Amino acid sequence: MITTAPPPLRALLTGIVDYAGLFPPAGLDMATAVRNYAEYHAGADRWMLGRFVVPIARLPEFDGELEAFGDNSPGLLLPDAWPLSVLGGPEAGADAALLEAFIAGRPDVGVAAGVVVEAVEVRVAAPAEVASMVAPYRQLEAALDVYVEIPLTEEPARFVAAIAAARGRAKARAGGVTPESIPPAAQLLRFLDTCLRAGVPCKATAGLHHPLRASYRLTYEAGSAHAEMHGYLNVFLAAAVLRGGGSMTDAEAVMLERDAAAFVVTTDAIRWRAWTFDVRSLEDTRAMVAGFGSCSFREPVDDLRALALL
Repeated sequence: MITTAPPPLRALLTGIVDYAGLFPPAGLDMATAVRNYAEYHAGADRWMLGRFVVPIARLPEFDGELEAFGDNSPGLLLPDAWPLSVLGGPEAGADAALLEAFIAGRPDVGVAAGVVVEAVEVRVAAPAEVASMVAPYRQLEAALDVYVEIPLTEEPARFVAAIAAARGRAKARAGGVTPESIPPAAQLLRFLDTCLRAGVPCKATAGLHHPLRASYRLTYEAGSAHAEMHGYLNVFLAAAVLRGGGSMTDAEAVMLERDAAAFVVTTDAIRWRAWTFDVRSLEDTRAMVAGFGSCSFREPVDDLRALALL
């Protein structure tokens, strides 16, 4: 059974969470992360589940876990479709060779045949690095979505122009395990606005575990510090405002919204104060802002349910 959700919520949230359980603050071992993904895929909320995020260097470990899955996870089946987003390091050429070997080794039949590399994610520090980081993956497989993470402290226009020229996609880090790793709303908005104006699809990573902006703990450790975090509803609806021709002032207002009552989900739209987002506008937004990576899948879903939006 799949969780019932109205069409506008499905338009905004289908496949939105790329599961990154291997990464902080969860930092799970491969066996646990793989088992979690399989459980989520079999669960009622699977419509919100996107790709499984794994470093390229750990693909052999991932493969080994798939081979041992039946013994390690009795009663649980591997998903028939297992999309991957793989993280590359600074040596794009070497990593692309590792990825090529992994893709070539996929079986044609059996449960593991459903494992498909759909995206690659890399990081750059300067616009001049973009082309050399994207090209090896483009040569390997033209259909791959290659996301390039850029520093939000820098003016994004030159980065995004270089990403567009390389036929890549942009990526922004929206948080982390320290207060200073959370970018100001203005920086994240500048990134979104630049990508939308340039027609470059993008995604976010880190820090978007919760639907609404508020103060949350930064890690799962006892006594963890708290900090003001961005909410994923805030971020994606801010993008919808910009996509719909709204001003940066309007977009910043939704980015900073903390009142759950300000968001209303009906059978045909999501409303935030004076703004109404119908299914078509939400689908259009998601075509440009693809999703976000999170080390937790349950938090984004369960918090949405706690707000009575799901």
